[in-house]
Amino acid sequence: MPIMATFNLSSFNPGFFILLGIPGLEQFHVWIGIPFFIIYLVAFAGNSILLYLIFMERSLHEPMFFFLSLLAGTDLILCNTCVPKTFSIFWLGPQRITFPGCLTQMFFLHFSFAMDSAILLSMAFDRYVAICFPLRYTTILTHQIVIKIVVAIISRSFCIIFPCVFLLKRLPFCRELVIPHTYCEHIGIARLACADISINIWYGFAVPIMTVMSDLILIGISYTVILRAVFNLPSRDARKKALSTCGSHVCVILIFYTPAIFSVLVHRFGHNIPHSFHILFANLYVSIPPAINPVIYGVKTKQIRDKINLLFFPKNNH
Repeated sequence: MPIMATFNLSSFNPGFFILLGIPGLEQFHVWIGIPFFIIYLVAFAGNSILLYLIFMERSLHEPMFFFLSLLAGTDLILCNTCVPKTFSIFWLGPQRITFPGCLTQMFFLHFSFAMDSAILLSMAFDRYVAICFPLRYTTILTHQIVIKIVVAIISRSFCIIFPCVFLLKRLPFCRELVIPHTYCEHIGIARLACADISINIWYGFAVPIMTVMSDLILIGISYTVILRAVFNLPSRDARKKALSTCGSHVCVILIFYTPAIFSVLVHRFGHNIPHSFHILFANLYVSIPPAINPVIYGVKTKQIRDKINLLFFPKNNH
C-alpha cells in the first residue's frame, strides 16, 4: 500500500491519515496480532456476559453491580474503539482513517479512559458507604443518588475530553499525514500539524493528569478509611468478606492506574526507550484492562461467580 499523504498547502480538514502500526516491528505484526485478537475476544465476551447477568438478574440490581455494569460498558467502548483497527493493521498492513474518523476514535479513547477513572472512584465510594455505614447504605445510595453520580461521571468525562476535538480542528496540517501508531490519540495527531501545538500539549497533559490524580488520591483515602473500618469489625467472617470484595476492586484499580501512570511517565521522560516499546505498551494498556476486569470480578465476587456457574453449568446447580 503506498504511503503518500503529503499536502503542499496547509489544510484544516485533511482527507485522511495513515496508521502504520508499530514501526520497527512490521515483520512481527502478523504474530503480534494473534494475542491481541484473543485478548479482544476475552474482553468482548467477558464484559458482554457481565452486562447480561447484571441486567437480567434482579439480585444484582444493587449500586455496586450497577457501577460494575457501567465499567463493563465503558470497557466495551474502549476495546471496540481501538483494538479491531489495531489487528486489521497487524494483518492487512497500514490502514487509512479519515480525519473525522480519527477525531472520533481519539475522543472515545480518551473519553472511556476518563470514564473508567471516575467509575473506579464511584465504586470506591460505594464500598466506603457499604463498609463504614452498612445500616444507612440503602438510604445514602438511593436510585436517585446513583443516577446523579452516573450523570456526573458522563458529564465530567465529556467536558474534559471534548475540547481536544476543537484543539485539533483549529490546527492546519501540511505535511505527510502518517501516524506511527495503531490508533489516533490527541498528541499524536497534533504533532502532524504545521503550527504551534503548545496549547494541545499543556491541555493534553495537565487536565487529564490532574483529573486522574485527583481520582487516585480520593480512591486512596477511601480505601485507607475502609481498611481501618474492616480491621475494626468484630467478626472474622465479616472481615474476610469485606476484604474479599475490596480485594477485587483494588486489583482492578492497580491494573488500570499502574500502566496509565507508567505510560505517561515514559511518554514524558523516557526519551531513551525505543518508540516501538511505547506503541506496544500503549496497545497493551487499552486492551489488557478490559479483558482482565470481568475475569477478576467473575472470580472474586461470589454473587457473580454463582450466576456465571448457573448460566453455563445449569445441571450442576440442581
